[in-house]
Amino acid sequence: MRTSGAVRLAAISVAAVVLLAGCSRTNATTATSANATIDDKPATGTVTLWAPSGDATGLDSMLAGFKKNNPKATVKITIIPSDDYQTKLQTAIAAGTTPDIAQLYTEAQSQVLASNTLAPVPAGLVDASSFFSGSYSAGEVKGIAHSVPWYSYTYVVLYRKDFAAKAGVTPPKTWSELVPFLKGLQAGGATKGIGYDVGWDSYNGQDLALLAYQNGSTLLNSGQTKWELDTPQVVGAATLVQSLFSNNLASPDGPQFLDQQPYLVSGKVGSLITGPWVVSQLDSVAKQKGWTAAHLGAAPLPAGPAGNYGFVGGGSWGVFKKSSNASSAWKVIKYLSQTSTQISQFKAYGSLPAVTAAWKDPSITGQPLLDAYFTQLTSAKQMPSVSAWSQVATLLGNELEFVARGKETPEIAMKNAQSRADAIGTGTK
Repeated sequence: MRTSGAVRLAAISVAAVVLLAGCSRTNATTATSANATIDDKPATGTVTLWAPSGDATGLDSMLAGFKKNNPKATVKITIIPSDDYQTKLQTAIAAGTTPDIAQLYTEAQSQVLASNTLAPVPAGLVDASSFFSGSYSAGEVKGIAHSVPWYSYTYVVLYRKDFAAKAGVTPPKTWSELVPFLKGLQAGGATKGIGYDVGWDSYNGQDLALLAYQNGSTLLNSGQTKWELDTPQVVGAATLVQSLFSNNLASPDGPQFLDQQPYLVSGKVGSLITGPWVVSQLDSVAKQKGWTAAHLGAAPLPAGPAGNYGFVGGGSWGVFKKSSNASSAWKVIKYLSQTSTQISQFKAYGSLPAVTAAWKDPSITGQPLLDAYFTQLTSAKQMPSVSAWSQVATLLGNELEFVARGKETPEIAMKNAQSRADAIGTGTK
């Protein structure tokens, strides 16, 4: 769960080599796996595994139980700096030098899936219904799962409940309640109602996509062959973002990602739409034990006309078709998908489980601020599952910054985005 701005950008980046290796994907509504099965015998031989620094840093200790139960198997783990991970993985895909297992960023794995190098998940390996549906479906190609979720996260509204109480406002449940709520936070003591960083194009494009989903858009036509970005639904999403700045509730100049927590603690902003990693760090930022419990509230995202869909992020595991020890590789992934393993991962590293049953553990239920994340994950959706998405997300974010700074209207911005996206295409054949 611990992340940085660089990690987020790496997760959304894409190399041209993966685009060139693209294959068609479709949005699946039913999770399915391949016909192949994996036996119950102990794993044997060497399994190579790549993962980025962050949640996987302590993976060796997480696999202690697997090693004990599979003494003839060796898991060779390579932790790659998160800034370099996506590029190194894409280079290996192009060269045919992939490991047996790779961690995939749930929110960006469509680029790897498009390379047609991942093996389908064997039938019966895991119970698809045990995961958050958005996390599992993000790894599907034409209804066939090609990855297994490991941890999941999403974004919710984190807000200064002391400011809200002083102003007598409650968290917004709909778009129409958002601006009044943020004005209330300012009346209660915040300098700005919300921190909204418009400096990261790919990330902001992802934000806009989420709002477009809430407004009834899918961003693509039914065949996933053409972008639909200049529709009333997407323009309406951009207009909502515009309202944060036109009402002087947010500044386009800050806080940037690394400044968000100090701004929230100091009251320079009254709220953030962000991930769960913030919650565990605020006491340290405030230099006061118990500050978070006393000052912070969490709520699901306000719903647009089509619902309060959330963004699904996290980490998943995939096995490459070129694996020389696929059977043992899948057994490693099966172990990592167990409820007990994911609870241990949360306790040690704060990675929120992708298996819903793990959320019943006292280590999670004892943290009320995480309730909003669970609720939001139940309605989370994946980003567009086409290989050109990262490029289009970047241009959307670029246009959204123009809107935030008052240089373009939402209508003109989305018209420009449509023209630029038409030139890129979707990457779907």
